[in-house]
Amino acid sequence: MLATPTALPQLDELAAIVAQNTRDDGIFDTDIPRLSLIRFSTTTQPLQTLQHPALCIIVQGSKQVMLADEIYVYGPARHLVVSVDLPVSSQIIEASPDKPYLCIRLDLDLPALGTMIMEVAPPAAEPAGICSKAICLAETSPQFLESALRLLRLLDSPDDIAYLAPLAERELMYRLLRGPQAHKVRRMLMPDSRLQQVNRAIAWIRQHYAAPFSIEQLAAEARMSPSSLHQHFRDVTAMSPLQYQKQLRLQEARRLILANAYDAATAAQHVGYDSPSQFSREYRRLFGAPPIQDVTRLKQEPGRYVEG
Repeated sequence: MLATPTALPQLDELAAIVAQNTRDDGIFDTDIPRLSLIRFSTTTQPLQTLQHPALCIIVQGSKQVMLADEIYVYGPARHLVVSVDLPVSSQIIEASPDKPYLCIRLDLDLPALGTMIMEVAPPAAEPAGICSKAICLAETSPQFLESALRLLRLLDSPDDIAYLAPLAERELMYRLLRGPQAHKVRRMLMPDSRLQQVNRAIAWIRQHYAAPFSIEQLAAEARMSPSSLHQHFRDVTAMSPLQYQKQLRLQEARRLILANAYDAATAAQHVGYDSPSQFSREYRRLFGAPPIQDVTRLKQEPGRYVEG
């Protein structure tokens, strides 16, 4: 049985490093490539965002991630791996000024991982009931946290980062390839795997999200039959290709209204909606308020809606 969070002394040191390097609430890039540190001293409202492939390790507090109708709750005892681009809703559910939410996020270097799977032997047997989704949780072992510590300690010695950070990251990825998520990560990187085929469909939708498409056209891009694509796309993302496209459209429209000051009708047209009323209905269904009201709320309370 794995140790509980209170029995993992590495968590205390990791929390101290994250707190030292994040004086305020927010998401902070570091000098280590693709490594971000996240801190929030209050809980947040749910935020719909596009999560890219990443490893997320919470060292204090807890978070809830929703993929379609599926909910993933995790804290310091577990880590989360996302293997393809996914529209998710994220919410910090445990945080306070005295014990803020603290998280480490490492965006995955997929080419480097692809090289490693040819070198690192997989675990002896695939665990029963392995998660088929592109987002999964796993128990965090002391060895896993030790690897994360070696990477984060380099923040105190910036002159060593260029040489030692790739080695420390490689050790952490080794733990990933030998841990509970190993078979999922391998499937993600094998060129003929179902996950990789679905990933091709996802990449095509992301590139053409504003245009209509047929399932036959998308299946051809993914090199699958239409029925197989529909089944495996839902297995991986918990939604159909059209639902995935809709989420991308609405998230991009929200970004355009918030960041570029588009009005709702212009944003709707830009992301592929012909009907402003349909856009407004679907926007409200996803974000909980009509476009202008939603964006006004975001501007008034930005910290409570930041993805973490």
